[in-house]
Amino acid sequence: MKQSIIHVALVVREYDEAIAFFSQKLHFTLVEDTYQPEQDKRWVVVAPPGSSGTNLLLARATTPEQTAVIGQQTGGRVFLFLQTDDFWRDYHNMLAAGITFVRPPKSEPYGTVAVFLDLYGNLWDLIGPNG
Repeated sequence: MKQSIIHVALVVREYDEAIAFFSQKLHFTLVEDTYQPEQDKRWVVVAPPGSSGTNLLLARATTPEQTAVIGQQTGGRVFLFLQTDDFWRDYHNMLAAGITFVRPPKSEPYGTVAVFLDLYGNLWDLIGPNG
């Protein structure tokens, strides 16, 4: 048996602001943006540059319950982990793009890591090799 997770849903306020954040600030690729008229929603998928694995499905909140969890999908824990081949390149590019880091870079046995916020306040780890 072979299985894989292909999408992780990220609840967002609006599609276009989320696309702008991920594509302009994090340099993610817009993989798909398809309107689904039968459900009056869009299927919006973004992926980190060079990624061929799991990607993000940007899911617009449509109920009060969904709106309430925007930015808090994991109750304040780090939600997503963005791995890079060059930590310092991406860290400095993200700072220049206005990304807020809430924990500074730290060397750990598994690599260099810093915690940043997406546009909704979800916590992310940026992880790269030590050195």
